Amino acid sequence: MSRFAQYRSFYQFRSPNGQPDYSDLNYWASHPWKWDPADSIPAPLRAEKRDTAADVFFLHPTTYTSGSMDGQNARIDHDLLNAKTDYSTILYQASAFNQRARIFAPRYRQAHVSTFFMKDSLKAGEAFDLAYRDIKSSFEYYLQHWNRGRPIIIAAHSQGSYLAKRLLREYFDGKKLQQQLVAAYVIGWALPPDYFSRMKACADSVQTACLCSWRSFKKGYIPYYVRWEKATAVVTNPLTWKTTEESAPRTLHRGSVLRDFNKLHLHAVDAQAHKGVLWMARPRFPGSFLLLSRNYHIGDINLFYVNLRHNVAQRISAYYQGKPR
Repeated sequence: MSRFAQYRSFYQFRSPNGQPDYSDLNYWASHPWKWDPADSIPAPLRAEKRDTAADVFFLHPTTYTSGSMDGQNARIDHDLLNAKTDYSTILYQASAFNQRARIFAPRYRQAHVSTFFMKDSLKAGEAFDLAYRDIKSSFEYYLQHWNRGRPIIIAAHSQGSYLAKRLLREYFDGKKLQQQLVAAYVIGWALPPDYFSRMKACADSVQTACLCSWRSFKKGYIPYYVRWEKATAVVTNPLTWKTTEESAPRTLHRGSVLRDFNKLHLHAVDAQAHKGVLWMARPRFPGSFLLLSRNYHIGDINLFYVNLRHNVAQRISAYYQGKPR
């Protein structure tokens, strides 16, 4: 039995028309009104003080990666895919935000990973548009029924960040809702500096209504697709929370969370922003496949799990203290 098959009985809901119904909690990978893996806390952090001072709207990365496809977009009620999502990205990424926030993470009809490499741009666009329609629908339902004026954090990774950019531009950039934005963490996807008209990159660890973004690679490596980008993407250093290019030492690293969710790896990485990417020397922890890779995309959040967790708390506090935004 696969790691996720044991959870299958918990996911046997069926959409009557193939579309999500966000009034039904089954269509949320994480929601404050049910227990889900985003509620998990690594054992070394369980003594920390917790509250729900803000809301996190989290858009998960691509988990629809299997060779056998049911279509270009995933079914919303795909049992094993939903379990895979919940016990991978929701557990290891969304949980990083749970110290001071309620987490809302919608299920959506994500595009298959192959969509990013399709030559048929029209077909690819249709797949991403369908995924975005679900994101938009879930966000509007959240605003109408659960937000009630509370501060919001938009957090996302990879495909989730690709869709989050659209959501932020449509609902926040220069709009009234920007006043409720604590920050947006658009991680694992290129964020051009001029993508938004009013929203800017965060300049420090406590600025609010701003954007943080990074893509992680081994020091010295810049992939071909980054070299082809027309503009240098925003890079936030998650050890300093600045966009400047000075190197941040491992001593600033508060801890990574890897496969063993209940173990923290302290002082494992350094970090430096460089020409649109985040560089780091080879991570210092045993037994990770990242040691053989130059692309640390899968660890964009996990490598900086505790730094990110701490920064979320800092920005929420700054938001309530009424610092200039």
